[in-house]
Parts: sequence; C-alpha cells; structure tokens
Amino acid sequence: MFWIPLRPWAGLVCLTGALTLGWSAETAVDRGRYLTEEVAKCQECHTPRLETGELDRERWMKGAVLNFQPIQPIPGWHKTAPDLTSSSRLFQKWGEANMVKYLVTGLTPAGKPAGPPMPAYRMKEEDARAVVEYLKTIK
Repeated sequence: MFWIPLRPWAGLVCLTGALTLGWSAETAVDRGRYLTEEVAKCQECHTPRLETGELDRERWMKGAVLNFQPIQPIPGWHKTAPDLTSSSRLFQKWGEANMVKYLVTGLTPAGKPAGPPMPAYRMKEEDARAVVEYLKTIK
C-alpha cells in the first residue's frame, strides 16, 4: 500500500525545515568554506594548479595566474587572481571589515568594482562574514 499525501507541499515544508536546522548547527567557518568552495568556487581562480591540472592543496587560495582570457581585449582584465589567505597583502591592506564590505557591496575600499574577470558578489552580511572567517583559517 502506498501513502499519498493529501497536501504535497507538506513534504517540502518538512524538508525545508530539516535543511534549515542543519545549517544552524554548523560553524561560521564551515559555512564560509561551503560558500567559498562549493558555491562560488573561488579556488578555481585563486589556487594554482599542479602540472597534472589538479588544484595545488599546498598553495590553497594563494593566488594564481589565470589560465583563460577573453577572445577580444577587455579593459582592466587581470591575468592573475590575488592571494586571499589571511597572510596575504590584500587581506592585510583591506582588513577584515573591508573584505566583508567588498563581498556585501561588490566594491573595493576605494569604492570601485573589482576588475574583470572577477564577478561582483553581493552577499548577505552573515554569509560574507562566514566567508571571511573561513579565509582567516587559511595560512
């Protein structure tokens, strides 16, 4: 015998509630790691690759030469992605508050958007803080 719910949305509500409860138990660092690595995929540009093409785990988020470029020239195109670790020049220069502000507004401390190919992220402040908390753990 099969059970058929009278209200199909009831299962969705239960599933959504379970997912929400799962997120509340995690730490800010775990959430930041998830957003950085699984959602935004920052490591694809900010981590150098080995000769095999795999990401270099020893230099995770330490900045890298970009292995792609536009077909037509784009003004301001960057050939490298900066080091995002807490010991980087960028992190030291901007500081934690400006890193969060950048992820929330999409603007650098000078009030300008990052140059291409970096997309302009506009995160919720809570998510931006989680990302920065995660970046602070990478040495």
